Amino acid sequence: MAETARAVLVTLGDPDQLTGGYLYHRRLAALAPAHGLHLAFASVPERPFPLPALAARRLVRRVLRQRPRAVIVDSIAAAYLAPALRELGAVPLVGSLHQPPGGLDHGPLRTALQARLDLLVYRRAALLLVASELLAEQLVACGIARRRLRVIPPGRDVAPLPDGPLPDLRQGRAAAFLCVGNWIPRKGILPLLDAFARLPPATGTLHLVGKDDVDPAYAARVRARLAQADLRGRVVVHGPVSAARVAQLYAAADVFVLPSTQEPFGTVYGEAMAMGLPVVGVAAGNLPHLATDGVEGRIAPVGNTAALARALRELADDPALRARLGAAARQRASHRWTWEETAAHFVQAVRAVAERYPHGGTASC
Repeated sequence: MAETARAVLVTLGDPDQLTGGYLYHRRLAALAPAHGLHLAFASVPERPFPLPALAARRLVRRVLRQRPRAVIVDSIAAAYLAPALRELGAVPLVGSLHQPPGGLDHGPLRTALQARLDLLVYRRAALLLVASELLAEQLVACGIARRRLRVIPPGRDVAPLPDGPLPDLRQGRAAAFLCVGNWIPRKGILPLLDAFARLPPATGTLHLVGKDDVDPAYAARVRARLAQADLRGRVVVHGPVSAARVAQLYAAADVFVLPSTQEPFGTVYGEAMAMGLPVVGVAAGNLPHLATDGVEGRIAPVGNTAALARALRELADDPALRARLGAAARQRASHRWTWEETAAHFVQAVRAVAERYPHGGTASC
């Protein structure tokens, strides 16, 4: 094996957070040494936009003292690095992107300003590693050359199952539906609850996994909806749970559902499919790239609550259909990379950039 190289990944706030991009990078950091890369983290302080940018120069100077072969910037922190690009000097910059320029879940003014800063950083990078073909298409639409992009999707495999019997998620009903997503508007938690409420009570039990404190106003609306009579006793709220517990819930569920309208990749869809679950969602984000309606699951039109309810009812009422779509989902997922393969491709790309600039040649473009 080649000598281990060192790279530093610049992210925002605590790198141990339990959301897609953070989990992606933690998995890579754990696996990268086996492929010849030590991946360390450096964090921009998590403060209201655009205040974290005030710490950029100090952070970059601290990063450079570690003498990395490359600096990797997480897309969630890219805009904040813009004031310190000159500080990088000759050290090559690599982008690791899990969201489009401008980010997600922001108002129009912040989105526009952040997009300009993000693109300033991305144009300085030697290479951009993106989580999906959908995200690559969005960057090309923003003027980034396709040759400067490499798609490195998340791995399909989940944490090992804990010992012991699986939990009974059906709770005496026909099917157990599992939703893994934080309580924010784009995840579609409220539309899901409205659709689920249309089903007869004996149809199924819905399990919600995810953080409920990201958007307090939206979370209050979700809690108010859960308290209504048509959902009372039919929905189990788990909150944030460990990766091992999520794996256990996948294994015990009958159907995975997440009607998200914006998913640059949608790691949870891939994980659910790898566990043999049919997936239900809406025709938006990256889901149509991962599953086909009627083959690996059901995909409803965005905003069509009745269609989403019909998809849930159909799968609850037909165990044979669930089994067929779940088997197809597992088969399709089996052709995607494992986390080990994702790490190997990620490291190979970073090391190739570092080797192109062995003496700190320019990484600008």
